[in-house]
Amino acid sequence: MDQRSSNLLDEALGLDCQTDRWALAGRVVAIEDSVETSGSFILHQLVKRALAPNSSTVVLFIAFAQPFSHYDRILRKLGCNLAAQRVNNRFFFFDKLTLQCPDVDERNSPVSGLVALYGEIQETIYGLPEVSRKNVTIIIDDLSIVEVAANGSSDYVLDFLHYCHTLTSEFDCTLITLNHEDIYSSTEKPAFLLQTEYLADILIKAEPLATGLATDVHGQLTVLNKGFNHGQMNSRNKIRNFHFRVKENMVEYFYPGSRN
Repeated sequence: MDQRSSNLLDEALGLDCQTDRWALAGRVVAIEDSVETSGSFILHQLVKRALAPNSSTVVLFIAFAQPFSHYDRILRKLGCNLAAQRVNNRFFFFDKLTLQCPDVDERNSPVSGLVALYGEIQETIYGLPEVSRKNVTIIIDDLSIVEVAANGSSDYVLDFLHYCHTLTSEFDCTLITLNHEDIYSSTEKPAFLLQTEYLADILIKAEPLATGLATDVHGQLTVLNKGFNHGQMNSRNKIRNFHFRVKENMVEYFYPGSRN
């Protein structure tokens, strides 16, 4: 990783380390945001990092929130051509905007809903060259919409997450999820959200500023990194908090009070 291009988010995630291996390999990253303060830019940044020219990572992007054109437009501004990466078999896009799971009385159907989606993911990984199977990142955008597709059944979403989590141990895949935490503010957190937080090696929360709105600061990030696998340093097992500002072709990260 080019040290000159690193930032506070990279440092919190361990992406600033000099290594040939994708620093997030075999790990679960959970991003939680709100309607007021979107964390989608974190997904975009991670896609760009994963598909960097010096990386061999293959990205499987499961989209419940936006069509391919949306992500392609944003990533182009960041200097990453998703259309070209699809042709190179480094970016696989699963358009699930219209996914609907079966009703309860159909839940044993093996070819519908989230069961079929997991089958697609697994089949895609098995179809990769053997060397690429150990360099897969699965991104889900976003879990709150998965619950809608599952007719409000948290059990369906929880099962799907468990299936995807098995891939992190079977193939050393990375699993990255985004969820709108604030939609559950008036109700008890569903089991799949609690399980996601439990499984996460890294938990990222995008929140509005505690002091209110600011023109030059769009929000704050809290990153809980529970430590590294593969014998890497455990000194990063800590919480970091910093502010961010989203621009058209980049994101600025800075500590509170560090800007004039």
